[in-house]
Amino acid sequence: MAGSTDGGDLRLLVVGLDAGCRPVLEPMFESGDLPTLRRLFDGGTAGPLESQIPPWTASAWPSLYTGKNPGKHGVYDFLSFDGYDWDVVNASHVRERPVWELLSDHGHSSVVVNVPVTHPAREFDGALIPGLTAPEEPGCHPEGILEDVKLACGGEYWIYPQSSPHPDRSIEGYERTVELRGQAFRYLCRRFSPEFGFVQFQQTDSVFHERPGDKRAIEAVYREVDRQVAETIERTDPENVLVVSDHGMGKVSGDEFRVNEFLRDRGDVSARSGGEGMPDWSKSWENDLLEGAEAGDHEPSPLERAMNLAAKVGLTTQRVASALDYVGLKEPIGKRVPNDMIRAASEQVDFPNSRAYVRSKSELGVRINLEGREPNGQVPESEYEAVREALIEELSAVRTPDGEPMFDAVEPRETFFEGPHVDRAPDIVTVPAAFDNAIAADLGRERFGEPMEPWNHKRTGVIAAAGSAFDESAAIGDATIFDVAPTICSLFDVPIDVAMDGTPLPVVDRGTETEREYPDYEPSPITATDDSTVEDRLSDLGYL
Repeated sequence: MAGSTDGGDLRLLVVGLDAGCRPVLEPMFESGDLPTLRRLFDGGTAGPLESQIPPWTASAWPSLYTGKNPGKHGVYDFLSFDGYDWDVVNASHVRERPVWELLSDHGHSSVVVNVPVTHPAREFDGALIPGLTAPEEPGCHPEGILEDVKLACGGEYWIYPQSSPHPDRSIEGYERTVELRGQAFRYLCRRFSPEFGFVQFQQTDSVFHERPGDKRAIEAVYREVDRQVAETIERTDPENVLVVSDHGMGKVSGDEFRVNEFLRDRGDVSARSGGEGMPDWSKSWENDLLEGAEAGDHEPSPLERAMNLAAKVGLTTQRVASALDYVGLKEPIGKRVPNDMIRAASEQVDFPNSRAYVRSKSELGVRINLEGREPNGQVPESEYEAVREALIEELSAVRTPDGEPMFDAVEPRETFFEGPHVDRAPDIVTVPAAFDNAIAADLGRERFGEPMEPWNHKRTGVIAAAGSAFDESAAIGDATIFDVAPTICSLFDVPIDVAMDGTPLPVVDRGTETEREYPDYEPSPITATDDSTVEDRLSDLGYL
């Protein structure tokens, strides 16, 4: 690499593009919109990067930065479950060590900016500002660094764009959010002179969830990312650059399968309404729509009946609220809507009294309400395997209205996960066909319908490597996200944890000492996220 340096001896810069993939990048490479990223891909060596199951941000990034599958690190979704209670995951739920801590143990400093599921920050040699699932004013490492970062970034830095002075989901808001990631990273590189840097851009994913198919917004986000990568390379002069993504992105043109409706028809799901069922997502987004002190007791009204109808066709309140907010009508309508209307407008799964259910669509699985494991378990332990096998057989046989298989795979969780935390996974894992189909967890609608998310995650992302430490003539063929952490270790000649599920990519020299058994990792105690801003953001993105 070349350029004037502000960052000391940055040996490796990792650029994380959430949802980055060839089908999204290629048209912008060809149009000339992304000269820096194209140079990295064309001038180095590049290939597909296969994600995990489930290929969703909150689980996939921990897999990438630990090199271990969710059965080892313990995070399967944006949510964690304790009995019938839930919380948004954070770094304390990740029960394995991130690669920058391994590097720190061997004398290498790091700067990490905006990587998801890294709050609360742990101590290591360097600096960290967390990303998605962190609260808006997160604790960073070292303590107090966020205020210095804000000063360096013109007095502002935010995790979520809606907290910016720009209108939520505006192109200007997206661009400024991306710009802040680059500015923060470069400031921390000047201050800490790291050998390893990792900056992640989340907007490359969230723009698809918030403005699906909006070519102008998508291109604006990527152009700003390219500008920030260009300036970062110029100012930090890294010896090597590695571009990675956690999964891909594409159109969902198949069918949405409402698994809980299927389970209700089998007699497995019991339902309640009026807000009495669980999970009570309304605690995180009822105020998105329902603002104002006048909301209270009420008689059924045309508006409430309309809300019930909207719920039946899948228009959840956070989407209604986002649409109203986008056209400036959220507050005046919200003041006229009763606070409990959201709960009355939909059926909910009665989890304690059901036998099996989908808790969260993005963990891609069915949980069995097992006696002795769940507080009000309905399935005796002696029947567990028989119940699971029967569900697997019936779900495997599900066909879409066009007669095509709904799933590529329906398997026991042990097929996909291995490690001490497999018990946190859903009992049955369901993989939609080519991820062109989707699953949903809600009740009150037909078993099949159009996907609520017209664009969503795909299994295949990207990886590109450029720099003196990489053999740019070596092909990248069968790379997975589990290979990224051991590749980083090899580049720094740090022994690879034998418990990692990946192996160093052929583009890097494995070094003299390749593997070692590290002492048992002692992660911090699990702490609650319990932050309405985080829950609101996940609702806006369609994850809750």
